[in-house]
Amino acid sequence: MQKKLQTNTAEEILSTVYKPIEYFIDGLLAQGLYILAGSQKVGKSWLALDICHSIATGSDVLKRKTVQGTSLYLCLEDNFVRIQDRLFSISAEPTEKMHFAVMADTIGNGLENQIEDFYNNHSDLKVIIIDTLQKVRNETESGYGKDYKEMSMLKALADKLRIAVVLIHHTRKCKDSDPFNMISGSTGISGCADGSMVLVETFRGSRKGTIYCVGRDIGNAEIAVEFDEAVMKWLVSDEPPPMKSHDNIFLSAVYLFIRVRFHFVGSATELIDELKSITDEEFFPNRVTRDLVQNGYELSKYGIEFQYKRTHAGRIIHLDYYSERDSSDGKNDDKVTVTQRCLEVSQTSIQR
Repeated sequence: MQKKLQTNTAEEILSTVYKPIEYFIDGLLAQGLYILAGSQKVGKSWLALDICHSIATGSDVLKRKTVQGTSLYLCLEDNFVRIQDRLFSISAEPTEKMHFAVMADTIGNGLENQIEDFYNNHSDLKVIIIDTLQKVRNETESGYGKDYKEMSMLKALADKLRIAVVLIHHTRKCKDSDPFNMISGSTGISGCADGSMVLVETFRGSRKGTIYCVGRDIGNAEIAVEFDEAVMKWLVSDEPPPMKSHDNIFLSAVYLFIRVRFHFVGSATELIDELKSITDEEFFPNRVTRDLVQNGYELSKYGIEFQYKRTHAGRIIHLDYYSERDSSDGKNDDKVTVTQRCLEVSQTSIQR
């Protein structure tokens, strides 16, 4: 018997508060499946090691903020002696949040179970780096269908666990004006991935180059880098573009309003009228609803529960405030402070 398609209407999707995608490296690495490719011996493993260590210690990497959590590095072409040497070379901080393995099963033949088992014992797992992709493949030949099938299994696992899985892979020897066309194998590999990063040296052995980045959630970026042998890391050689402000005056006004009112039921227009006592900023009903839906998960961290319901009288907003759930100190009414504190993690600012 065929299974019926499970569908949601646009109405349901636009009125549902979903948990937002988490970024483990600001603007560069989010939940999902990623490819990190480069030519042989270009220094991919040094970059991978830096990423794992930075997330485990909550340190910046490539001049970008990280979210601290457990990292797992599958060094399937190395041994623990070489790993130790590399950790000493980067002056790594001893941490229980960074784990290594030199052996693992292959895709569809136990690897997914091994990763899930590790996750069940490390619930704060953020990133797994597999070095290299070829070591965990079952297929000996590359083809779009075979490549896509294996990548889909890892992507499904990354989505299920809400972690980042990064696959170290090689590039072809031939040059291409589009660096992503240089990723070895069929387009099934990069096409299935949520994002790709390609490390390209300016010329062989120059230790200078560019990391080209593209992805569903990270956008496009080109990061100029230089390998510093004193610390054995790829370092950004120019200033990255400034990150967009995450401040959101509307959501900050909602926080100040509902913290006093505790409960609100009404239309978007009625909420805007209420917020005039908080700020002179002009808001628009259609933007108000969108902002509440997209940021509903973050608002819950500050004691604000949001619901958006359709009734015979129209679409109604429900807001409730629970002070015991408010993770802020609740003592500072300054609007700028509240904006930065309450919504600095928002990826969907109304002011963009």
